[in-house]
Amino acid sequence: MYTILACDDDRDIVAALKIYLSAEGYEVLPAYTGKEALDLLDEHTVHLALMDIMMPVMDGIMATAKLREKTNIPIILLTAKSEDTDKVLGLTIGADDYVTKPFNPMEVVARVKSQLRRYTMLGSLQAEQQKKPKVITIGGVTLDDESKSVTVDGDPVTLTPTEYSILKLLMQNPGQVFSSAQIYAAVWKEDAYGNDSTVAVHIRHLREKIEITPAEPRYVKVVWGQGYKFEKGGATT
Repeated sequence: MYTILACDDDRDIVAALKIYLSAEGYEVLPAYTGKEALDLLDEHTVHLALMDIMMPVMDGIMATAKLREKTNIPIILLTAKSEDTDKVLGLTIGADDYVTKPFNPMEVVARVKSQLRRYTMLGSLQAEQQKKPKVITIGGVTLDDESKSVTVDGDPVTLTPTEYSILKLLMQNPGQVFSSAQIYAAVWKEDAYGNDSTVAVHIRHLREKIEITPAEPRYVKVVWGQGYKFEKGGATT
């Protein structure tokens, strides 16, 4: 499952994009200003951004430039015919494609699929993953991806491969909330199709091994109605 950031100050456009992209199996994060888009990027794993050019607070050109400082994900601009100069500027600073309004939603879906295919097959996604540190320490938990080992307060902990993969995903993205479907897709490499309980069981087992008090976790937190995250500071809240 890939996550698409759809950013446009026209809420009807964002709603339409969400309907069509969700029907194709994508998770869609809505945003209505460039600043909202950047905030969501800090909180979620995003695989592609659809970015309107003319928006309040922060326009799509500035948002694209700042987004490029953070990630190499594909960016597709949503432009009006009168915005040709901005369109060229957007492509110059890092956008990958553009769609001119009014657009056929299925054309947007086709361009999203094309950009995601290039992003995943040509190695950009893998390259970004390889930038992740091999040894991660947050609070008292240390994960060494070279030796595939985990310690808690200096003591070794034995995890199953699935538990290790879930912990690695969460620790590589501290503070970021992952839905059960996103965790399942990342760890099992297939769509979730209602496997929320499977993820919950593995999370419970993981907590039993790394938390002092599993019922009051310091590290692996649940965000009710949204998913799970690894607490950035590993502190009790």
